[in-house]
Amino acid sequence: MNEIRTVETTEQPTAVLRATVPMDELPAFFARAFAAAAATIGQQGQFPVGPPFGLYRGMPTTVVDVEAGFPVTTPVEASGEVVPSTLPGGRVVEAVHVGPYDTMGETYGQVEQWMVGQRLVPGPVVWESYLRDPEHEPDPATWRTVIHWSLA
Repeated sequence: MNEIRTVETTEQPTAVLRATVPMDELPAFFARAFAAAAATIGQQGQFPVGPPFGLYRGMPTTVVDVEAGFPVTTPVEASGEVVPSTLPGGRVVEAVHVGPYDTMGETYGQVEQWMVGQRLVPGPVVWESYLRDPEHEPDPATWRTVIHWSLA
């Protein structure tokens, strides 16, 4: 069982690409989004102030409304596909998933059960912060992803 807890988050400006993406195309979308957001952030004289993330609005089906990029200190100016956005502030449920991305469903299931037990109502926004870069850490067993689930 993963450690699951509630935390307070502060709204954080971000630089992202946002799209409605078929689930099987997420890896390619993330690669494109992270590269474009990083380039825009650098061109505007900023640096990421946290790990790359993927934010999901609503429950995924065969497609998902997703934005991916990096947190920044101040809002970026829109450039090409990159737009300013924010990670939400407020009370969220947080859990750390260790392992490959294709097993995160198990951690999400644990989070859902925990919320039921705590009588918490899940909100419409979930985001994942990717603490290990698969390009630099090839062993998926060591990947760490923080799951944040907003509360209603």
